[in-house]
Amino acid sequence: MAHDPLCYLDYNATAPVLPEVLSAVTADIACFGNPSSVHAAGRRARAVVEDAREAIAAMVNASVQHVVFTSGGTEANALAMRGLAGGCAAVLASAIEHPSVLAHVGENRIAVDHNGIIDLADLERQLSTGPSPALIAVMLANNETGIVQPVAQAAELARKYGARIHCDAVQAAGKIPIDMRALGVDSLSLSAHKFGGLKGAGALVIRAGVDLAADMLGGGQERRRRAGTENVPGIVGFGAAARAVTKLLANMPRIEGLRADMERFVSHSAPQARIFGKDVERLGNTMCVVLPGVSSETQVMRLDLAGVAVSAGSACSSGKIAPSHVLLAMGVDPAEAKSAIRVSLGWDTKPEDVMQFLKAWLPLASSAAA
Repeated sequence: MAHDPLCYLDYNATAPVLPEVLSAVTADIACFGNPSSVHAAGRRARAVVEDAREAIAAMVNASVQHVVFTSGGTEANALAMRGLAGGCAAVLASAIEHPSVLAHVGENRIAVDHNGIIDLADLERQLSTGPSPALIAVMLANNETGIVQPVAQAAELARKYGARIHCDAVQAAGKIPIDMRALGVDSLSLSAHKFGGLKGAGALVIRAGVDLAADMLGGGQERRRRAGTENVPGIVGFGAAARAVTKLLANMPRIEGLRADMERFVSHSAPQARIFGKDVERLGNTMCVVLPGVSSETQVMRLDLAGVAVSAGSACSSGKIAPSHVLLAMGVDPAEAKSAIRVSLGWDTKPEDVMQFLKAWLPLASSAAA
């Protein structure tokens, strides 16, 4: 079937590489020195790594020496959940956290309401009655729905009860401002490819004075907090993406306007469809929508055949038949949750991309309503 060129609307899975990143990495790809070596080639590699570290620290208002480079958001979350858990009697996480966080938590979940916002009263109840001290994990913005969480308020409760708190900010970077000091968290995870950097580069940013136990041993890199030779090209790209964040944030009102146009068309043309989080604070680029009677897989495949790329939820959960744990935690019926797709826009999205999505999706809605 002939169709228009690829319409990419899956930025929450991975964003296309920014031109600034491509230029920076291309210019520096010949920097072959090991950053731990003391000769000239090694010092040059160290210099570009530290330049990137400074850019990333500035992006989230953190101290440069507390940026720990990792292979991505999943490793950063794992490092936080294991590295901060020492001495903690309990580990709590919101029910909508990314699988890379939930994999390190038992059955202790912080409830969310029907909008997918964490229940602060439930968090305080668990902190006040459960084992102490605790490690808490609350993401800044959900990867499937885009819903923004009250992290600063959760951090206040953490301080009140002597708990530590980790924030997965992977999906928020480049879409909303991030101020680690204002959030009041002990650690914060980032991933370069979510906002225009290369895959394979991430960071865990820790608060001054917080002890972090290393997870990967065998070397003195990253101030002995993460062993292994640094991914210099990925880190260079990460730094370039961090320096471009001001431009990305300035572009978000335009993206949010495109998302609003798309949602108006969806709501008008398919009143049976349900868009999650319409009435609460969300990332301006994300629409999570249910089309009753049409499975997520069918929608994703039909859209793909029409040249439109979206997802059925978290890219890290692709291939799973089970409905989204995020939507289930929000009280969505399992059958309905199996009919949800995530449409995520980004820096290169154009009005014609939105129209191409609607042109391909609305016939699915019409057939379901018939």
